[in-house]
Amino acid sequence: MNPKEYKYTQEHEWICPESGNKGKTGLTDYAQSQLGDIVFLDLPAPGTQVEQFRKIGEVESVKAVSDIFAPVSGKVSEVNQTAIDKPQLVNEDPYGAGWLVRLELSKSSELDALMDSDKYDKFVAELSEEESE
Repeated sequence: MNPKEYKYTQEHEWICPESGNKGKTGLTDYAQSQLGDIVFLDLPAPGTQVEQFRKIGEVESVKAVSDIFAPVSGKVSEVNQTAIDKPQLVNEDPYGAGWLVRLELSKSSELDALMDSDKYDKFVAELSEEESE
């Protein structure tokens, strides 16, 4: 379900490491399914410095407004304007067209603090069990 080459946070963000010490980030499939229909994204402007696990924006759905956190520290190099214009892309394709920002990583070692896909799958399964109790 979750792409194997990505890394994940406990707040349900992902990062796809790319060449040149960059990474594309977004919300996981679990996050978008919990949020419901996404209607608005507030994302940082290119050039913004972000810190790992700190708030970088907000996502608004028909259910709630939730914070978006940076999976790693770095500088925002690109924002997905298409997703801002059509926020439902996050629901439709959270790991593809619905990506949010591209970062230039300042500390690639921070990727080690994130979960791989197997750990994230297990984390989500445990959350789902708790919700069904």
